[in-house]
Amino acid sequence: MERIDDLQYKGLKIIQNTDGFCFGIDSILLTEFARDMKKNKKIVDLGTGTGILPILLSKKVEASKIIGIEIQKDVAEMAKKSIMLNKLNDTIEIINDDISCFNDNNFDYVITNPPYKKQGTGLVSKNDNNIISRHETTVVLDKWIQIASKLLKDKGSIYMVHRPERLDEILQSLRKYKLEPKRLRFVYPNMKKDANLILIKAVKNAKSFLKVEKPLIIYEENGSYTEEILNIYKEEK
Repeated sequence: MERIDDLQYKGLKIIQNTDGFCFGIDSILLTEFARDMKKNKKIVDLGTGTGILPILLSKKVEASKIIGIEIQKDVAEMAKKSIMLNKLNDTIEIINDDISCFNDNNFDYVITNPPYKKQGTGLVSKNDNNIISRHETTVVLDKWIQIASKLLKDKGSIYMVHRPERLDEILQSLRKYKLEPKRLRFVYPNMKKDANLILIKAVKNAKSFLKVEKPLIIYEENGSYTEEILNIYKEEK
């Protein structure tokens, strides 16, 4: 069943299917992490899903064009409806295609929340959309990063959210395809737990210099959001 969710940010809304994959806080944190994008640039979102990243970025950064690529036809159609609902047709375009088949090497930025799990690992959903969204069924991580590098201009940047246990693999693939890691931030559920997300920015054909930013904590010990998370969710008028 489809529903319309209020994103609590500048009046934006998104259409999601309660039986399918719905976005999580990782997408919210990734768009905040990407706020250092310059204005009037061209962005592509690899594996856009329901379009959450382009929709939020449309208001958080003043891009000239945002393209979302999604292989699942029904999910891409749902993303298109969300774009129309928010009247963002002039800024955002959703393309139903395999990211491996998309050819345009003229982007300033790639942003992506790729499937976290290798094929054959972790719990497998009975829902086909969930499998594709969570597991590398169509494109493995190394290929995903190679495609991102191909789409970027020289000195263009990729922004990615992923799992800490795959950090070594990610860094190896980034450098393999001339994407130099520049910013890294670990995300923790709370102060007593290990990090469960990483936010990464890398720049194509850049010099080596990596900044590890302060930890991002989601919850206080009492279960409430930390001040930083509350500020992220606070709607800007």
